[in-house]
Amino acid sequence: MSDAAVPGRILDRLRANLHAAGIPFTEVDIDGILEKNFLSSVLEFESLANDAYLAAAPDYLGAWGDEAEAELPGANLLAFPPPTDSDTQLDGASIRRISRLLERREISPVELTRAALDRVAERNPSLNAFQVVLEREAFAAARVAERAIADGDYIGGLHGVPVAVKDLLALTGTPTTAGSASSDPGIVRHDSSAVDRLRRAGAMIIGKTTLAELAYSPGSNNAHYGPTRNPWNLAHDTGGSSSGSAAAVAADLVYAALGSDTGGSIRIPAAQCGIVGLKPTYGRISMHGVTPLAWSLDHLGPMTRGVSDAALLLEVLAGRDPRDPRTRVGTTYRVSAELEAGARGVRIGIVRNDGTGTTLGTPEVLAAWHNGIEALERQGADIVELDLPELSALRIVNNAILVLEAAAYHEKRLCERLHMVGEFARHRLLYAYAHAPGAFVRAQQIRAVLRGRMQEAIEETDLLCTPSMPAPAPLLGTPSSTRYTAPFNALGWPAVTVPVGLASGNLPLGLQLIGPPWTEARLLQIARVVELEGPWRHVQQANPTSQGASSDTQGG
Repeated sequence: MSDAAVPGRILDRLRANLHAAGIPFTEVDIDGILEKNFLSSVLEFESLANDAYLAAAPDYLGAWGDEAEAELPGANLLAFPPPTDSDTQLDGASIRRISRLLERREISPVELTRAALDRVAERNPSLNAFQVVLEREAFAAARVAERAIADGDYIGGLHGVPVAVKDLLALTGTPTTAGSASSDPGIVRHDSSAVDRLRRAGAMIIGKTTLAELAYSPGSNNAHYGPTRNPWNLAHDTGGSSSGSAAAVAADLVYAALGSDTGGSIRIPAAQCGIVGLKPTYGRISMHGVTPLAWSLDHLGPMTRGVSDAALLLEVLAGRDPRDPRTRVGTTYRVSAELEAGARGVRIGIVRNDGTGTTLGTPEVLAAWHNGIEALERQGADIVELDLPELSALRIVNNAILVLEAAAYHEKRLCERLHMVGEFARHRLLYAYAHAPGAFVRAQQIRAVLRGRMQEAIEETDLLCTPSMPAPAPLLGTPSSTRYTAPFNALGWPAVTVPVGLASGNLPLGLQLIGPPWTEARLLQIARVVELEGPWRHVQQANPTSQGASSDTQGG
């Protein structure tokens, strides 16, 4: 976008607001913002923010999430039926499989941890999935878990299982870089709530994973620490911002990882790396101790190789936390036999029109998506086509709220350490100052109206379904689209991506399921059907790197 294409009032406003905030920008920064077309988001928002929304109460005055579902009486993961055929291999095995072996002492936490760290040493140099590896700490925890299990004190499905967390989460004894050289390099002396819950469940945290700088890109592009390669094809990107978490799980370095999601940062990399990624309902998992990007849009969730593992992680992580006022009472989750209940009679709304006026995806994306939908139909789901033009408007609103909240949180960083923020993140933060006064409130008014319209639109369905992404993973370091992910951050609704096929270049494709607030049980139930009956069951997914699929010469 050139100066000529941007109204002068917007450029004048951008410069004036940056000066007023005391941010030492340069005209090179302004040129970079224009070159990256970031100001198109401001123009989109101003076009959307018309008088039709002036009378609406802002969304933050609503009570959309106050009524949570009752706590479900559930069973421990170990009460599930025996593993399916896909759960029987140790390479790429599910937590569901590994937990049984650990409880029966057929393998030990120390052995699992050693194997995981060996895989990290072998594969991480080419992937760049880990920001820091915690070998000493992981072995110490593994020895404690091994003694406890030997003494008969096995505490559940994560006990002794190697996992990783995104380097946005506070973890005692480590810095929290948030993917930026501008972050405080000091050692953290406390755990985030999510890390604390993982430790209490007996998980072995073997490291912290890489991410886009400040979690502010839907790609793995990072000016300081480099991009993260897709395990299925090293010439291509993982997606972002939870890039390292996705790569670590997909490449069999860990059994699960945590990611954050503000506009799609769990679901985008999960879809592009052929794993399951769950963004729970806003307020279901505590964000205490997690570096914010946008307070009203941030979610934390699990990234796993299978749906049952995502359910187990949700059980461990979900629930009220007095340290995070966003969390809600009555939001604990229990894994139960409902996960295997099938799809019969479930009404699924297939999005036919998202308001963009363009095709929903590439031919390969659409073919894989429809294969997943057909699998649901075969299992008795009722399929209904829906036009939801509100999705395009919600994406625009999400972008506006995100950039305004992110700039507010990082303004001190921009004033004092602007030169230490990489170009992409720096320019994304700076363009927030091109928004007009009152833009944040107007965005909240629009969000309230769109939330009401969406609630009416899905009254006759149980869940919605879209492609996870409109295209396969782009080349390394290239940001991806948030077309189907960002709208559901604006709503705070739960969404999960599950793999449904491979595109040319050996690149995974995903199907996204979305539900109203607090419907994770139904969401995971239907995702499990797609997993078991959809086309992905024919794909050798245990370890993409073992197939030679990720050669540098493929697809790029």
